[in-house]
Amino acid sequence: MNPAFRNSLAIIIGAMIGGAVNMGIILISGHIIPPPAGADLTTETGLKAAMQLMEPKHFLMPFLAHAIGTLAGAIITALLAVSHKTWLALAIGIFFLAGGVMEVISLPSPVWFTITDLVLAYIPMAFLGAKLAEKKK
Repeated sequence: MNPAFRNSLAIIIGAMIGGAVNMGIILISGHIIPPPAGADLTTETGLKAAMQLMEPKHFLMPFLAHAIGTLAGAIITALLAVSHKTWLALAIGIFFLAGGVMEVISLPSPVWFTITDLVLAYIPMAFLGAKLAEKKK
């Protein structure tokens, strides 16, 4: 298989799996840490209205979803790639970081969470994913 095609496929599969992991964690998060009483987290309008009711514990699962989703996507990408494994894993981190920035713009969150999420959940997790995949091979 052509290396460029295989690397492109690695990025696509890594992004899809990382996104699925992210969404899976978000979907189960309400069962692990219940939302504030009266909060409707099923719509963007409901999320915006509930933001003032949220405590720090309510931001744990979104952070973990972003971090673990990025980590999973980066590992898969690095394992499937033929070359430039670290750079391609970091591309997954940049892809998910762009999504995180768009989310922060559309759904304002506390500054402490925004900084923590954008600084720790994406690029560091992608780099860690590349290193973990490197050890597996």
